[in-house]
Amino acid sequence: MKSKFIGLYLLCTLASCSGVEEKETQFITVENENGPILGYSPKSGVSILNIDGLKFKDLNKNGKLDKYEDWRLSVEERAVDLVTQMNTEQIAGLMLYSRHQTLPSKPVGFGFAEGSYNGKPFQESGAPAWQLTDQQKSFLRDDNVRHILLGAVDSPKTAAKWNNEMQAFVESLPLGIPSNTSSDPRHSGGGNTEFNSGTGGAISLWPDGLGMAATFDPAIVKSFGRIAAREYRALGITTALSPQVDLGTEPRWFRIFMTFGESPELATDMSRAYIDGFQTSEGKDEIKDGWGYQSVNAMVKHWPGGGTVESGRDAHWAFGKFAIYPGKNFETHLKPFTEGAFRLNGKTGTASAVMPYYTISYNQANDGTNYANGFSKYIITDLLREKYGFDGVVCTDWRITADEGEHPDVFMGKPWGVETKTVAERHYIAIMAGVDQFGGNSDMVPLLEAYQMGVQQHGEKFMKEKFRKSAVRLLKNIFRIGLFENPYLDPELSAKIVGNPEFIQAGYEAQLKSIVMLKNKGNVLPIDDKKTVYIPKIYKPSIKDWYGHWTLASYDYPINVERIKKYYHVTEDPAEADFALVFVSSPYRNIDGGGYDSDDRQEGNNGYLPISLQYSPYVAKEAREHSIAAGDPVVDPQIKNRTYKNKSVTVSNTTDLNTILITKKQMGDKPVIVVVNINRPMVFREFEKHVDGIILSFNISEQAIMDVISGKHEPSGLLPLQMPADMITVEKQFEDVPFDMECHTDSEGNTYDFGFGLNWSGRIQDARTERYVIHNK
Repeated sequence: MKSKFIGLYLLCTLASCSGVEEKETQFITVENENGPILGYSPKSGVSILNIDGLKFKDLNKNGKLDKYEDWRLSVEERAVDLVTQMNTEQIAGLMLYSRHQTLPSKPVGFGFAEGSYNGKPFQESGAPAWQLTDQQKSFLRDDNVRHILLGAVDSPKTAAKWNNEMQAFVESLPLGIPSNTSSDPRHSGGGNTEFNSGTGGAISLWPDGLGMAATFDPAIVKSFGRIAAREYRALGITTALSPQVDLGTEPRWFRIFMTFGESPELATDMSRAYIDGFQTSEGKDEIKDGWGYQSVNAMVKHWPGGGTVESGRDAHWAFGKFAIYPGKNFETHLKPFTEGAFRLNGKTGTASAVMPYYTISYNQANDGTNYANGFSKYIITDLLREKYGFDGVVCTDWRITADEGEHPDVFMGKPWGVETKTVAERHYIAIMAGVDQFGGNSDMVPLLEAYQMGVQQHGEKFMKEKFRKSAVRLLKNIFRIGLFENPYLDPELSAKIVGNPEFIQAGYEAQLKSIVMLKNKGNVLPIDDKKTVYIPKIYKPSIKDWYGHWTLASYDYPINVERIKKYYHVTEDPAEADFALVFVSSPYRNIDGGGYDSDDRQEGNNGYLPISLQYSPYVAKEAREHSIAAGDPVVDPQIKNRTYKNKSVTVSNTTDLNTILITKKQMGDKPVIVVVNINRPMVFREFEKHVDGIILSFNISEQAIMDVISGKHEPSGLLPLQMPADMITVEKQFEDVPFDMECHTDSEGNTYDFGFGLNWSGRIQDARTERYVIHNK
């Protein structure tokens, strides 16, 4: 046997570590002359079997080669064999997906990614950031969890070491099933919301989904997928909880910034390219059918499309649980899935997993139910499984089986449509609907209770087969990427791969290509680098975060002034400046789905408010008299109409408008350029005619923006969304229909419609606009 040591990690978690000094150990790799490299922990009890000159891991430690240990066999055959050796508890654990984990974990009681180390908070424990927490050991060992969601990490090396520690721990357990670690999108340069919870640590930085769409170039997205997959695998991440291919047809939806915009054709092509990039291994990295050691499973979301939430309210909260279809356009929202994610150009063929959204697709099920998508047999089995033939994993969005909060705006469980059921009953309903896996649940007890409900109603044989079918789907995603052969990483190599110069450069070039220039009056842009610039400070108000906590207000520069000084002289006196740069954000109100305030509810109203896309105060005179959907049988049963007609709201960053207008007065006839970091459509009529240039950025670096303003790079991005003329057109549009707003026309005569963008020569018209605007809009 030819073996070698390729990495170091700590393995005290294989036994009780309390009060025991950590000891370094090594994992071993074994080379097969005509097969894969095997990796195992010498302390896990796994040994190597020599058969016909080939080597195999004895994962169940029975001294013989089982089919699931035989890498020569098909993924299907191996998965079926392993499932026959698993008991109900082990399969139940496989059907769970952990809550968010961070490296290191937050203190217990923090409410998000919390954990302890030998009973102590990380800061008091003396533990390294990559050590397993007490909670992680428990759900891996006691609940048989093998799917983990990893958020922020303090470095790639930490992630690699934690991966080795975790994989050694589960390898020591019965059957030796490796863990499948996942991540939310973690490559956005500017986002730090839940959906970019992994931005900690060095990694290549790219535009967010909307920025990718602004390139109108699927080849860039495919390149991102390839690079991101390499970085994910170096971090020990083997499933991407992405792409988010919901059509952005409802302009007020705050999650629109992670979509590929509102065009079904563009989103479909981007979806296909993204997944091909993530899932495809080539050359020596390929095991079979495009899958291999550089593949990352793509969990496409959110079936059947989450972008039609009523009035823009998001389904993470009870106030936003309904997706509606006033334009009868349900089928269009399936296209990025059915024609993109499920019809790949690459050899893997289809996305390996699907995540339904929290929403209730209101009045769409032909069985008359109004369950959220994760509980709907019509949405999952009748449509996804039977009509469209998807046989991969279906994983719920996080915590749909948990109880909701006391009020509609409390961030807790999201059991929409089954609010009155018990936690175990919700699991059972989802299982019978066709779900394979439960996101954000590390406790197998309610799942086992659901199993017994099924046994009572359908018999043991029926439920056992149903569980086994889900287990086979889940295991196939682990087998085909090589984790059963070698789940271990070299931390030093991981540190070299993640965020290496080649990947950083590719991400930066994509950032440049995402930038959209909307206005360039008198060809004021680009601006010579010898000029002097004035940059006003921006007031950032105190706002509520996801969990209802208030942030601190601030008044400061919105950018790194020292970075600007590499391009221009900077002055604090507008009179001394040749031009001004005003950096603002698109209008927002708190960091949530918006459209509800419990204080309004307590004053005798229904609690529902408008979501505004303009800076100035807004009164919703043109809103619907009656909402299309309403009702919560637990926390708000008396509310039958969620209208907000004639109610007013002011966005949190309303002072951004005043900053723009005052800066123009201070500058007189000198140019004022507004740079908007845009997360969703906005109303430009409030300030557009007063400024000379408008640049849109999509959570990217300041350097990329400055390279365009200074002329080092010519803008080439195009609008992936319509920009409304006013809030009246926003209220009149249908949540499920693309391209149905009146768009803003500026002082230069340009209309800010889908596909519009300027370069130095004027309006861009090229092969991209020919394909996605002229023929498909």
